Amino acid sequence: MEPRITLITLGVSDLERSTAFYKRIFGISPRPDTEGVSFFELKSTWLALFPRSELAKDAGVPDSEPGFGGFALAHNVRTREEVDRVLKEAVAAGARLARPAHDADWGGYSGYFTDPDGHLWEIAWNPHFWVE
Repeated sequence: MEPRITLITLGVSDLERSTAFYKRIFGISPRPDTEGVSFFELKSTWLALFPRSELAKDAGVPDSEPGFGGFALAHNVRTREEVDRVLKEAVAAGARLARPAHDADWGGYSGYFTDPDGHLWEIAWNPHFWVE
């Protein structure tokens, strides 16, 4: 298997609400030629929003209540100031601030928000990690 992730699919409870949320924070529209799923083309991967019950059925697993799933999506930015700006924009779009931006013990600066379905996102500036 080649080391890459090409698509991340989030199971969402309300496709219309989640599509509007990500459209607002990304500043782009999803592909117009799909029905029942929203695909956002990001710089090096895709983000798909799919009704949670349909994703569970597709994977053959029970549809359990959302909560901390043991992972976070991460969005690295170029500056400390950009961390604060992105967190503020996410909250204005309907996110819940999970942890305010702070100096991290690994030498960077980061904070967390959750989207309308509770999916956890870290926004980070890492002086040891190059962002194009």
